[in-house]
This record gives sequence, structure tokens and C-alpha cells, in this order.
Amino acid sequence: MPLSYRLQSIVNTIKNPYHHIWDTCCDHGYLGMSLLSTYPSSTIHFVDISAHIMKGVENGLSTQDDCQQLPYKNWRCHTMSVNDLPLDQYQGRHLIIIAGVGGDLAAEFIQQLTARFGDLALEFIICPVHHTFTLRQQLIALNYTLIDESLISENKRFYEIIHVTRNKRQGVAISPIGDKLWHRAEQCEKAQYLTRLITHYQNVSRSNRDALVALHAYQALANKLKCN
Repeated sequence: MPLSYRLQSIVNTIKNPYHHIWDTCCDHGYLGMSLLSTYPSSTIHFVDISAHIMKGVENGLSTQDDCQQLPYKNWRCHTMSVNDLPLDQYQGRHLIIIAGVGGDLAAEFIQQLTARFGDLALEFIICPVHHTFTLRQQLIALNYTLIDESLISENKRFYEIIHVTRNKRQGVAISPIGDKLWHRAEQCEKAQYLTRLITHYQNVSRSNRDALVALHAYQALANKLKCN
């Protein structure tokens, strides 16, 4: 099945092979299945907390293997929370993909995994559905650096794709509001996305101090982009 534009954009963000790629909150597993073809030397781990979802993914992968439509055996299915990923049970370089959840929940996952595996140079690709400002603040606090980022739109919704690492020899400082993505995005996309962000934070900033900080940051960005 062809990937959605959002999922294909996540695949395109991966520039190098990894020993292990973790497709967390994997739903039907389409992203991980695509990665099996793209990176056949990597072990693809499908992760979801729902036993029903994971049973369906495992059955689908097993059936495809048996029919030799997907002749790759290097996959694992895990029914668990992202917080509980057994990274220490697998040797090599890990990439963890978190997509389809809010930025606040993604930040919680990353905080827990960083606390558990502080000695590993963890890498994440995150594509949250909202709350990217909260997520970025947490990444900065946990000493992650930016490898790449982009802004995409799909079905009239906007998504930030953020690739980060704790490898001190890679990456640049993370901006709380993004940097590269604003230079790359189309002018109309930037304007629409910024308008939505500013409207959202205007609505919630009356009772939320953190939201007020975000509002001022995005308003300053909007003024800067107008000047350019």
C-alpha cells in the first residue's frame, strides 16, 4: 500500500541505515513495512501498546513472509509502551520514530527513554500532531541537538518532522520555534501554519504562562518573516 505523504516524508528524513529502527505507536505498521524494503539490513521494530493492533501487524508481516511478497525476516513486534523500549537488549545504532501523538506525550516518552539510556547516543525522528513548542523545549532541556527538520502539510493539517540526536559530535542547537523548516517551506504554507499557531496560543495564553511565551516567540517570528 502506498504511504501517505506524511509517512513518506518521515522515511525520506532517514539518510543513513541503522542497526535498529523503532516504529513506535505503529498503528497498522505501514511505515515500518516501508522501512523493511528501504533498509533491508536494519531490524525494524514495530511497537504499540495495543495487543489487538500488534496482533494484526504481526499476522500481516508473517503472511507476507510466507507468501514471499516481503522476504525479510529482520523484524520484531513489541506490545508495550514507548517508555519501556528494550534498547539495551539490542546492540548497535538505534533510531526511534515517534509519530501520530501529541508533542507533550512525545516529550514524555523521550524524557523517560533518555533517563533510562543516558549512556546511549539516542536518535529520534518525531512528527507530532501538535504541541511542538513543548516538545522542542524538552529536547533542549535534555541536551539534544538538531540533525534536520521540515514542515509539511497533508489533508489541510501541518506537521513538523524533527530529527534529533544526543551525539555531541552531530547536530546544531534546537530552536524552540524551529529554524530550518521556515527557510524551506513554501511562503503560503509558512503563513498559514504561523497563523494557526498564533491563533491557538492566543486562545490558551490567557490562563497559561508557557503558552504566552510561545505566543510571543511565534509573533516575533511572524514579524521577522514579513521583514524578509
